[in-house]
Amino acid sequence: MNNKSIVKPMSHISQMMVLLETWVQRDWLREIDLALTRFLLNETQEAAPELMLAIALTSHQLGRGHVCLDLQETLNDPYMALSLPPDQYDHNQQDPVIQPSDLLVNMELSDWSNKIQNSDLVSYSHGNSPLVFDGTRLYLRRYWQYERNVEAAIEDRFRLSESLRTSLSAQLQSTLADLFPPHNTPKTDWQKVACALAAQSAFSIMTGGPGTGKTTTVVKLLALLQSIAIKQHNANPLVIRLAAPTGKAAARLKESISNAINGLPEALLNQAGLREAIPTEVITIHRLLGSRPDSRIFRYDARNPLALDVLVIDEASMVDLEMMSALLSALPEQARLILLGDKDQLASVEAGSVLGQLCRRAKDSHFTEATVSWIKTVTGENIAPHLIDVHGSNLDQHIVMLRESHRFNSASGIGQLASAINSGDRSQLDAIWQSDYSDLSKHDLMTIDDPSFVELVIGHLVNGNPTHSVKGYAYYLSIINNEKPDLNAAKEHFDQWAQKVLASYSQFQILCALRKGPFGIEGLNQRVADILKKQGLINPASIWYEGRPVLVTRNDYRLGLMNGDIGITLSYPQWDKQSGKLAWVIRVAFPKGDGSNGIYWILPSRLLSVETVFALTVHKSQGSEFEHCALIIPPKRNPILTRELIYTGITRAKKRFSLINLGDSEIIKDASTRSVLRSGGLFLDNLNNRNV
Repeated sequence: MNNKSIVKPMSHISQMMVLLETWVQRDWLREIDLALTRFLLNETQEAAPELMLAIALTSHQLGRGHVCLDLQETLNDPYMALSLPPDQYDHNQQDPVIQPSDLLVNMELSDWSNKIQNSDLVSYSHGNSPLVFDGTRLYLRRYWQYERNVEAAIEDRFRLSESLRTSLSAQLQSTLADLFPPHNTPKTDWQKVACALAAQSAFSIMTGGPGTGKTTTVVKLLALLQSIAIKQHNANPLVIRLAAPTGKAAARLKESISNAINGLPEALLNQAGLREAIPTEVITIHRLLGSRPDSRIFRYDARNPLALDVLVIDEASMVDLEMMSALLSALPEQARLILLGDKDQLASVEAGSVLGQLCRRAKDSHFTEATVSWIKTVTGENIAPHLIDVHGSNLDQHIVMLRESHRFNSASGIGQLASAINSGDRSQLDAIWQSDYSDLSKHDLMTIDDPSFVELVIGHLVNGNPTHSVKGYAYYLSIINNEKPDLNAAKEHFDQWAQKVLASYSQFQILCALRKGPFGIEGLNQRVADILKKQGLINPASIWYEGRPVLVTRNDYRLGLMNGDIGITLSYPQWDKQSGKLAWVIRVAFPKGDGSNGIYWILPSRLLSVETVFALTVHKSQGSEFEHCALIIPPKRNPILTRELIYTGITRAKKRFSLINLGDSEIIKDASTRSVLRSGGLFLDNLNNRNV
């Protein structure tokens, strides 16, 4: 492509709009990206082509989960920052299209910034302009305001924390001693530190990888808070609510909380009313806030706050910026907010990386001397010198990273592999694959038609029956076929059967990075269905066949289903008026997201936004765990393949992880060295350099 063709779209606004239309036709941009750009063009007296490009790309970035367009990152590496052109683009086609990298190759940051700022569409902060330019970041105003709302609400809770620290220190010390027995090791008990800091804070974060004890710690924290409250307020406990982003994450937290309560010291549980004061009910955040059909407005907000004293949010990495703003707005002024999550996981599907940005400094703690001294006094724990920072910010003092995994030990390949991916150590990855860990397997395949892939999909069979050793999809399908209740069985028997089917389905899951193409969920779901059909395990005579797993792709408030919920298509009895008898019909069984073991039996025609889910994107797998996961690495490099994506895929596996490598073995190594933090300015400018 010559330089003349490159500069033309920047010379006149009409040429830029034609280029944007071409990108939409190629599915590079969304229709909404172009519509917004056109609308704002009509609202201004004068606009530069560079501004129209920036507006379209800002909207495009929102669709990819970024809350803004970072001009500097985009100029540094347009393809990696924007993922344009997308992975399915054919660079050899006859009518090549000008790409963003062609337009930006010779542009200076100052030139692009000047073109953007010289418009009545843009301002620097508060006002009525539709766009906000902040540093090198261009926002739609709504998302800039969300960031400022979140920052302001958390800062308010920092101020409240000062009074809590003063009033609770003496009581914390004695109760912590009951919850955490003395240890004779030089290691810091990070669970105890996290519990102490969160108890004296109106805002706190506990972050850590799988098995580091986030749930165990928060249960001890709740016991600690309730014990103190019951003593202080004449047996009146705190009102505590538990929530998670998805129904599946809520169900997992409920189970974990219930188990952790039983592990509390008997002496503490014997305190009058304490066991009953620790909640086990967990609901989705949407249900907590009172979502309204076809609306972004919730029932609970600043004018109608939630009735609670403490709110715990699990899987906080999945909470997007808009939802976090809504949560903080709905909290009563004196309430505590406790966030649990793995900072190294992928961010939410929607725009924003709230937990990732809040925890960007968590690995090195950055505790001040005052915080370290308080920790020593209250807990007896020592903090290593390299984790102390005289310039630590307010935010740093409210975050604790749990550092010891109780699920994965030195004999665990999954734990070692996840750690190696996070460290970006390429040589360590080679050593792990050569160590022959029993819970890891690596398959270098030329094609997904390889018999090894077929065997992985089905699972280990003996005499045609699935075994408990290495599970595939034959396992849950055998439960459907062999344990179906009699047609005349009571409803509770069908609910129990559905619960067992859903649990057995979660034993194995294929994960992939892409949506489109033969190595994305579109191609893989069809390929897996073909394999299972050939084995006689499913009979897809129509789109709704028994055994079809489906994923909800959009919140459906009518049915009580949320984006990310998974259901299984099953036979269900229904009275047939013509024959006067019970007959089999097809229904889709979903677990209720209210913390109970109930089942929704949904008529397929009522499900408006679902897709088959033999293969699941890593993004959609967040909040879930599977006994055995198989992660498919596509044969070509792609901006979406990052450290966070690979790490999240690996840590969905509880007992076994399989890597399906369809191309260059260096691709996963390259991904481990590339960490992408979503664009955004949350706490970037106004807190990280502020002392306590």
